[in-house]
Amino acid sequence: MKRILILLIFLKLSLGYSQDPIFTQFYNIPEVLNTGFTGAYQNTKAGVIHRVQWPALNFSINTQFAYLDTSLDRNGKNGIGFSILNHKETNTRYNLTQLNLNYSYRVDFNQDFQFRPSISIGYGAKDYGFQNVLLEDQINPFSGTISPISIDPTLLQDNIMYFDISTSLLFIYRTYNSDVDSWFGITAKHLNKPNISLLYQGNSALDMFFSIHGSLELPIFTYDRDRSMSFVFNGMKQSEYNRLDFGTHYTQDWFTFGLLAATNPMRKNPNSHFLTSINAIAGITWENFRFGYSYSFNTSKIGRDGGVYELSISWQGGEGLNCFGCPRYIR
Repeated sequence: MKRILILLIFLKLSLGYSQDPIFTQFYNIPEVLNTGFTGAYQNTKAGVIHRVQWPALNFSINTQFAYLDTSLDRNGKNGIGFSILNHKETNTRYNLTQLNLNYSYRVDFNQDFQFRPSISIGYGAKDYGFQNVLLEDQINPFSGTISPISIDPTLLQDNIMYFDISTSLLFIYRTYNSDVDSWFGITAKHLNKPNISLLYQGNSALDMFFSIHGSLELPIFTYDRDRSMSFVFNGMKQSEYNRLDFGTHYTQDWFTFGLLAATNPMRKNPNSHFLTSINAIAGITWENFRFGYSYSFNTSKIGRDGGVYELSISWQGGEGLNCFGCPRYIR
């Protein structure tokens, strides 16, 4: 019983508010934030990103996200696709897997400015790994045998399955003298607040997740289509937790580099850090592919955690992207 109480306390601290996984490379693979990118750019695209958090601690958190989407018509009015998210904590063996079906629609305000609302319907499964917990009444101290049956009064579900509904709004502005788009988006996840309670017949709603994000091309190097600089940001809030990432992203020919600050702007505890990490992101573009790597340097007092790193690979079909040095499929 002691072990399960410890596990429940840990779950309360780390998962009680059901924080969604987040990614540093949100502007490299914006589909992790906004489903309005589904079917955008009138072609087929796909990508995957892998995140490892705090590998030097006793537990690490691993997250993977993959997507595939396409345009249903030549003019790109309708987009459809799917995405899958997997999130696992190695110590508690908590595991989340969610599959989403995404749809977006394009509204043209003028030749350069478009609006893409979208909806996402998902099916998620959370596995808390209680099958790995050994309770006291399962141990026979005389024979040393372990019984698979317990009469512990705490009735907990090993896994939970639920439906999830989310929506996003995306605004895209395309300039005639640049291959880089400026965009702004708003996302609201878990609109139906699905029940993720551990207890049988319990009721614990999954908190809604809100995000405001964007990429704004700066008036620097606009005379050269092979070079550009953008300001990028991603503000997130879920329950009492919040985070704001912001920084700049520079592209020259086939090479990209970004530097972001991760902050905690609405600090509940006055002793908590405002700046939590500095994130460096580098990438290259080759033919239709883009490769990205990021590393987060921790600035808080958590200690030697091994940092956070991400690897991403994305692909975009279409004409005009089939040579080395004509990248950009940057937004």
